[in-house]
Amino acid sequence: MPDVFSISALNAYIRRLIERDQPLQALWVEGEVSNLRAQSSGHMYFTLKDAHAELRTVIWRDKVRALRHTPHNGEKILAHGKISVYEQGGIYQLYADAVQLADAQGDLAAQFRALWDKLEAEGVFSPDLKRPLPFFPQRIGVVTSESTAAFQDVCNVLRRRYPLAEVWLSHTPVQGADAPPQIIAALRRADAFGVDVILLVRGGGSAEDLWCFNDEQLARALRTTRAPVISGIGHEIDTTLVDGSADRRAPTPSAAAELATPDIAALSAELDRLAGRAETALRERLQGRLAALADSAHKLRLVSPRSHIQGERQRLDALSLRLERAAAARLQRASETLGAQERALERASPLSLLARGYAILSDPQTGKRLTSAAEAVQNADLHVQLRDGRLTVRVQERTLQPDSTESNS
Repeated sequence: MPDVFSISALNAYIRRLIERDQPLQALWVEGEVSNLRAQSSGHMYFTLKDAHAELRTVIWRDKVRALRHTPHNGEKILAHGKISVYEQGGIYQLYADAVQLADAQGDLAAQFRALWDKLEAEGVFSPDLKRPLPFFPQRIGVVTSESTAAFQDVCNVLRRRYPLAEVWLSHTPVQGADAPPQIIAALRRADAFGVDVILLVRGGGSAEDLWCFNDEQLARALRTTRAPVISGIGHEIDTTLVDGSADRRAPTPSAAAELATPDIAALSAELDRLAGRAETALRERLQGRLAALADSAHKLRLVSPRSHIQGERQRLDALSLRLERAAAARLQRASETLGAQERALERASPLSLLARGYAILSDPQTGKRLTSAAEAVQNADLHVQLRDGRLTVRVQERTLQPDSTESNS
């Protein structure tokens, strides 16, 4: 019999197939918005359609809040996201995380905004991913072209501020369509060399000149280095994708060098100031400790524990005496109780009764003791137990008390 799927199992299986297809997990879809519903929960549902087909689309609440453009019915948009399956309804749909107007495609600013929104939605720019910079870097990697003024500016700042650090250049072109993969390779060389921080820098230029720093793969590569990365691209007004994914963004290459290093002159002055404060604090603390020690010694001399110890010793002697007396009294009571019990046992003993002249009668055949004259049989033998021996007698006559009842055998 062939395998039989339940509807739930089949939908789950199809969902897993789709989600394992990487191209479907990060793609742009173009279409016209229709049937848009903004739920009270904050989620947004609509349909993207073209002349021949439709695609259901969902934007979750946290993504809706991050949208730079909110879609409306009738708009032609580009939506970025992933394809998956809504299992309960058996529907495949787009789960979008970024939206832009379709007529902006081809414009550099629109392309930049689309890429920025996409990476931001994926968390590439998240502040939680930013790594701290080292306080005192020993090796500083500079990723740029060796012929640029930016490299010279960085070197000048590092010599002035922190000449203790070793500077390691990882040369790469920083302009042109072929630059992004070479910049990525230069980043990885610097990271493999073991630098403590990487400066990715370039001087100013037009938007086209700086466009290589808006490469998606380059922006992602900054998140894979071991060492934190500081970007210093162009001038203060220039912003690139690299600035978003870097651990720190500096407005210029020189500013990047300043962010990476402490000022040695300021450090020296601060060290002198701290040394003076430490010396003063140590002297004051030592004087305070000496005064406290003298005061404690004086108090110890005034407050001796000897009298308290003597009082406790006397109290211990009194308690010991009470304990001895209580034990002796208890032992005496126990001895008296034992003597009384011994005497009671002696009085209750049959031997004691025999010693006082009493006798015990018993049937020779059964050994049963007689407790009544009515139990004796006429002319029968009886055993008589006395203090010093036993007699065998024969019953010749019985005399019963008036209130006794004779039982004839």
